[in-house]
Amino acid sequence: MLYLYALVPSSEVEVEPVPTMKGFDGEHDIYALDIQGITAIVCGLPDEEYSESVLQDKIENDMEWLQDKAFHHHETVLMMSKRYTIIPLKFCTIYKHEDSLKEKVGKHLSSLKDAFTDLEGKEEWNVKIYCDDKRLKETISHPSITEKWEEIKQLPKGRQFFEKKKMEQLENKVIESEKNRMCEEFHERLKSYATEGTVKKNWGKDVTGRAEQMAWNSVYFLPKEGVDRFVDEIKQSESKWKEAGWTFEATGPWPPYHFSSFS
Repeated sequence: MLYLYALVPSSEVEVEPVPTMKGFDGEHDIYALDIQGITAIVCGLPDEEYSESVLQDKIENDMEWLQDKAFHHHETVLMMSKRYTIIPLKFCTIYKHEDSLKEKVGKHLSSLKDAFTDLEGKEEWNVKIYCDDKRLKETISHPSITEKWEEIKQLPKGRQFFEKKKMEQLENKVIESEKNRMCEEFHERLKSYATEGTVKKNWGKDVTGRAEQMAWNSVYFLPKEGVDRFVDEIKQSESKWKEAGWTFEATGPWPPYHFSSFS
């Protein structure tokens, strides 16, 4: 069996060979398999130890194994992306033998070579935006909210309690609306530096480990020559919005997981 990490142009591997390192099982070496001008970066796997049923059981029931192997896959693909133009494969992409992989790649030679042309000279970057709602609320002066609070002050004490609860709900809606508006504007500015940009699902605090809520999560595909301007735009925005409770986190370059595909 073969574990497939990535596809890269064979011309690049000829200039800089695939480094010697252990593969997915920790025993077999990673090697380059040329398929009509496209190189598959693979390693061998023992059939009996990596059958579909065994892998499914490991993924569902052995968290330590899963973390170790997922980290190995990510680090290997990341390292290869720093050396080559790369189409990264998903975790646990396995073929029964070399011939089945060669047949699959052979059917898609034209589209794969076109993909390499599109990927060359570009980088994937991720941007996460966090917001301290309490600090943002202090900076927002919304006419309808100010007017409503003044009205509440004139009401009997009993009614004030219920009206204040309604106002809290209204303020939360205004805050969310303002956060979305600002993030969308920021996203459009960042897209102007990129060939592609897409929005992802926000992560919860249980995943990020941060006190602030994640307000935005997006990825961008950038020409390398535009990365410095892209990062400068983020730094300027953070400096401008920091006092209002905004924090920006830009990371990259990453393998083009979101802007290439081969399944």
